[in-house]
Amino acid sequence: NSGHFSYRAGLHHTLHYINSNNIHSMSNPTCPLWTCGLMAGAWCWILLFKSSNQIIFIITGVRCSVFFQVFNDPIHGHMEIHPLLVKFIDTPQFQRLRNIKQLGPVYYVYPGASHNRFEHSIGVAHLAGQFLQALRDRQQKLGITDEDILCVQIAGLCHDLGHGPFSHLFDGRFIPEVKKHEDASIMMFDHMVEVNKLEEEMKEYKLVPDEDLEFIKQLIVGRPRSENVSQSLPHTTSGRGKDKSFLYEIVANKTSGIDVDKWDYLARDCHHLGIPMSFDYHRLLMFARVCKVKEQTYICIRDKEAANLYDMFHRRFSLHKIACQHRVSNIIAYMITEALLEANEHIKIDGLKLSETIHDMSSYTKLTGHVFDQILNSSDDNLKGAKEILNKIVHRQIYKCLGKIPSKVVTQLCTFGLEMAVLYESRKQPEFIYISSCVVTLDYGMKGENPIDNVYFYSKKNPDKPKRISKEQVSKLLPADFNETFLRVYWKGEPDDASLERAKEIFNQWCARNFPLLQVIDPEDGGEDEAEPAEQQQVEQQ
Repeated sequence: NSGHFSYRAGLHHTLHYINSNNIHSMSNPTCPLWTCGLMAGAWCWILLFKSSNQIIFIITGVRCSVFFQVFNDPIHGHMEIHPLLVKFIDTPQFQRLRNIKQLGPVYYVYPGASHNRFEHSIGVAHLAGQFLQALRDRQQKLGITDEDILCVQIAGLCHDLGHGPFSHLFDGRFIPEVKKHEDASIMMFDHMVEVNKLEEEMKEYKLVPDEDLEFIKQLIVGRPRSENVSQSLPHTTSGRGKDKSFLYEIVANKTSGIDVDKWDYLARDCHHLGIPMSFDYHRLLMFARVCKVKEQTYICIRDKEAANLYDMFHRRFSLHKIACQHRVSNIIAYMITEALLEANEHIKIDGLKLSETIHDMSSYTKLTGHVFDQILNSSDDNLKGAKEILNKIVHRQIYKCLGKIPSKVVTQLCTFGLEMAVLYESRKQPEFIYISSCVVTLDYGMKGENPIDNVYFYSKKNPDKPKRISKEQVSKLLPADFNETFLRVYWKGEPDDASLERAKEIFNQWCARNFPLLQVIDPEDGGEDEAEPAEQQQVEQQ
C-alpha cells in the first residue's frame, strides 16, 4: 500500500519487474501458482503455469495503490494517511487547528496538556479507517467500499474544524448561541471545500461531491437518536441506504457515545496528562460487528466486552473530574472568558468583532489561541481591562474557590439565589459583588442516562442476533447514578488572606441563612481535586 503510480503505470512496472528478473526461467515448474507482491508501487496477482517448457503468466488482478503519507504519532504509531486526506490537511482551515489547544485552559494546570486539535483530528481519521477496514475484513457482505471509508475518514478529519480558541471555552462560554461546535465545523468544512477547490480532488478518487459532501457533513453531526434515520437524514440515506446506516456511528455516535472520536481523545488526553488509561479500544476493534435491528444496521459489541465499555465511560468521567472540570482550570476558563468579552468590541478581524467571526469563515480561520498573546502584548488602551485579567493569569493571581455546594436538587436555586443575593447583599457589603458561581456537571456523556443501555451486543453463539445487556448482568458494583451536578463559588476580589477569609465568611453566612441544612465543601479541606498536578501544588504552596 504505497507508491503513486496509475493503474497503467503499475501494470507496466510489474511487467518490467517480471521481464527484468527473468521469471520465465525460474525453476520449480511444478508450482502452478506464483504471487507477486509489492512491485514498483503496485501489486497484483499473477497466475503462472508451464506449457511446452514455457512459463505463461496471466495477470488476474491489478490494484494500483496510491501514495500514502506516513505520520508518526505518539498514540497510534505510524499512520498511513490517504493522499485525499492530505489535501484536506494541507489547507489553511485545517492547519489552523495547530493553534487550538485540545484541552483549552487545562494547559495552565497540567503542563503536559499542550496537544492541539490538529493531531487529534488526524488520529480520529486514522482510527475511522482502521475501524471500517476491520469491519470490512470480517463482514465482506456489508459492501463497505473504498469510497465509504474515504468519506468517513474525511468526516473524522474535519469534525473539529469549528472549534474556536481554547476549544470548548470559546464555543461554550464566549459564544453561547453556538450550541454545538459541530455546527461551526459544517460551515468551516463548506468554506474549506469551496476556497481550496477540493471537489475536483474528490472526483479523482471516485467520490461524487454532490452526494458525498452532504454525506460527510451528516457523518460529522452524527445520526440523531431517532430510530427513523430515513426521515432524519433524507439526503444521505438515499446515497448509502439503510443497510449502511451503521456508518453514522463511527465518528459521532449519538446513540451510545462509542466512537473513534472518543477513543482518540481518551488515549491522547490521558497520555499528555500523565493519567493511566485502563480502557483498551483495540479490543473493541476486534470484537465489533454490524447487526441488523429492524430495518437499520448498528455496530454491535461482543457481550464479554461490556465491562470494557464501562471502563471507557468511567475514564471519560474521571478525565472531566480531575482535568477538564478541575477547579483551577474552571477558574482560568472563567477569567479568559471575561478577557475575551472585554476585548470583543476592540479586536477586529476583517472588520468583525471576535463574536461576529463565527458567521464569516474567512475571518474565523484567522482566529486561534494566539488571541491570548495579542491581548496580553497590546498597547491599546481599549484593551487595558482584558490585559489586566490575562496578566493575573500569567502571574498566577487567579480567582479563588470559596466552596462547593454538592447538591443536584438545589443547584439551579442556588445559582439564581446567588445572583440575586449578589445584587442585594452588595448594597450592604460591597465585597459581595466580587462573588461569582459556576455550575459543574459530570456524567458518562449522556446526561443522567447509562450509555450502555443504548448499546447492542452479540454473543459467540448468535453473532447476528443483537441484544441488550443490563447493568446488573455486568456487575453489582457499577454506579447507581450516572451524573452529578454541583455549584462552585468563586472570589474575584483581592487575593490576600484577609480578603479571602472575609469572602468565605460572607458566603458561609449567606448559605446558613438560605440553606441551613446544606453542607458546603471547602476546597482546602481536601474535598475536591485531591489529585492535583505537581505544578499546581507547588504554586499553591508558593
